[in-house]
Amino acid sequence: MARKTATVETRPSGPGLLDRLPPGASPFAGRRQELAALAAGAARSVPGRSRLLVLAGRPGSGRTALAVHFARSVAADYPDGLLHVRFSAPDGSLLEPGRAARILLEQLGEVPDALLPGTEEDPACEALREALTGRRVLLLLDDVREAAQLWPLLTEEPGCLLLATTAGPLTGIEDIDPVILGGLDQRAAVDLLVELVGGTRVGCDPVGAADLAEACAARPAALRLAAGWLKANPRAAVTDVVRELSPEPEPAVGPKARGAEKPSGRRPGKTPAGAARTADPGRAEPDLMEALGLLGPDVVDLVKGGAKGGKGAGENGEGARENGEGGQGSRGTGFPAKGDKGGRGRGRAPGAGSGGDGFRGDGPGGAGGRPSGPQRGGRGLLPADPVPVADSDPLLAAFELLHRTLPAPRARLLRALTLAPGQLADLRSASALMGCPAPEAAQALEQLAGQELLEREPAAADGTARYRVPGRLYPRLAELRAERDRPSEVELARARLLERLVRLVDSARMLLDPTAGPNPDPLPGPLRLRTAAQAKQWLLEERDQLLGAVEEAIGQGDLDGSAGRLVTALLRALPLTGTAAPADLHQLHALVLKVAERQRAPRRAAAALLNLGDLQAAAGRWTAAAERYHAALDRAREAGDEPTQARALEGAGGCYRALADPVRAADWYGRALALRQGLADAPAEARLLVRLAEAHAAQRRFDEALREYRAAHAVLRRLGDESAAAAVAGTLDRLRERLDGEWRSPVPE
Repeated sequence: MARKTATVETRPSGPGLLDRLPPGASPFAGRRQELAALAAGAARSVPGRSRLLVLAGRPGSGRTALAVHFARSVAADYPDGLLHVRFSAPDGSLLEPGRAARILLEQLGEVPDALLPGTEEDPACEALREALTGRRVLLLLDDVREAAQLWPLLTEEPGCLLLATTAGPLTGIEDIDPVILGGLDQRAAVDLLVELVGGTRVGCDPVGAADLAEACAARPAALRLAAGWLKANPRAAVTDVVRELSPEPEPAVGPKARGAEKPSGRRPGKTPAGAARTADPGRAEPDLMEALGLLGPDVVDLVKGGAKGGKGAGENGEGARENGEGGQGSRGTGFPAKGDKGGRGRGRAPGAGSGGDGFRGDGPGGAGGRPSGPQRGGRGLLPADPVPVADSDPLLAAFELLHRTLPAPRARLLRALTLAPGQLADLRSASALMGCPAPEAAQALEQLAGQELLEREPAAADGTARYRVPGRLYPRLAELRAERDRPSEVELARARLLERLVRLVDSARMLLDPTAGPNPDPLPGPLRLRTAAQAKQWLLEERDQLLGAVEEAIGQGDLDGSAGRLVTALLRALPLTGTAAPADLHQLHALVLKVAERQRAPRRAAAALLNLGDLQAAAGRWTAAAERYHAALDRAREAGDEPTQARALEGAGGCYRALADPVRAADWYGRALALRQGLADAPAEARLLVRLAEAHAAQRRFDEALREYRAAHAVLRRLGDESAAAAVAGTLDRLRERLDGEWRSPVPE
């Protein structure tokens, strides 16, 4: 299979080593037995295929960090490179084996000329297996969900090692002895806490550190989140976070008391470590609040009713917005104390506490546990359904503990990042999602990463820091987004992101195309791509995210306008990189077709089908291409678009010509010729006359062929295209010579 080589930027970890691995967790602690088991597995060989190691563990067990650490420790054994691909996004969407093979081929610097997804096995998988032959490469296949994603990539090259991480068993592949991850041993867990928090704090309370490791089930992700909480609360002791995470028995309550308020969304009797223990009128009983003059009698009646299951005082009572978005109040009635204004004042879902969705300090709706702002429009009377958090899941418990300490803007940003394509973010996408300046977004992203709520990714070509929402936190963050963010706000954030991507792609195209002229709408300074090299690398690095953004927007169907502009921008910009994959262009045109069919726009659907047919024809898939041209003809007839009809007829004729079916080719060329003649399109008429003559000659209908060649020659002479006319005249002479010889067929009278 012919391939051309492309220049690929590497991140070397040694002399000449192609290293495309993610940064990995830092610091790394423990896992000596697991590392030894992986080393032993890598030393074993399996006849007939490359070696395969499977590292299995539940989310938060640190399987990716261990895989990256092991891969770099054995990098010297694989001098041809360390490659990496993720088989699933945090939102659960799966990567097809063919797409994964293309990513790995590009990392190797092998760009196939034309590889489109096939009906059975994707040809990119075969190309990858061929490219790995004779090489010693380690492939880290991260977060594999199904064995069907993995087996097409298995090569017969014994010098290669495939290291797959997964959350469950991969059935269907023989001779696999997976390494199963549990929690860290106690010493490693404490060592990790020391590295993250500091030796003094942990060393002063070794028993508390051991208790914290036990409360987190010694799972690295939970320990990192707990450490993030300790770093955000420098005056808190290790035992404080242990108390927050340790389950305590709830008192038995009857049906009438189930709607009663509990302090702060925490277990009875608990107060946040380091927080002031002050009285909060929002937590008082309605009778006491009435006596203090904090509630009117009508409101008290409503609150009392809510305590018996009514709408007013549920655990998630939500205050309406007055002046912007205030913070999350303490778990209370959702009604204001005197003097409070402007807070959105959400009551807490279970596990939510002060500051979880509000601004710090004593501002409205802030972290001081004030009740919500004045009720307008009745939103505060409709409590949101709480999302329960199982006490037995230390990862979610640690996340809830850390999340409720976040200021409102940072918490909203974290939830909004679940909307980013592939849940991958930088200051460009984060500032668009939040509608804030880029420096503020960059600072918030770094703070979230410092608190272990985001994973660091390799920096972009221009040095821009990039981050990813951890897959282990995505489900809970998506629930919080649905619970706390208004649908209109979510839709606005998605629209801002799509428009930002359109402007970025257009700016990259203008840098890559010298004839495009200056950018009429430049982005703000921190967001700009400065050079053509940066623009090209940015398009290549962000291509999957850009395609994912289009697919997601078109799949939801509410932002077709913005999605269409992004498709157009990508179709113009990707070919300028010199490595535009036909599979990417095929995906974009397929998305255009989907929108056109949904909007009942037959003209646009016909154009998309023509482009898809051209891509299939370029890949040599003539039957599939003919099907696309037939469908394009139907849509063009529906739209009354004769030029598109002629184009579809000509394309189908070319497919039958390539399939050695001259009879059908002549039929389709003849119908296309009639349309072109009616449209007075002389150049197309000449081209079709030549094609029709060739089809007649292939059927040994030489007289018809001579007639069409003469007509084509006359049209070209009329157009003044002497070179083309001379070429047709030469073909005529050769055909006459052939007819004068032994191959001349009898001419009917």
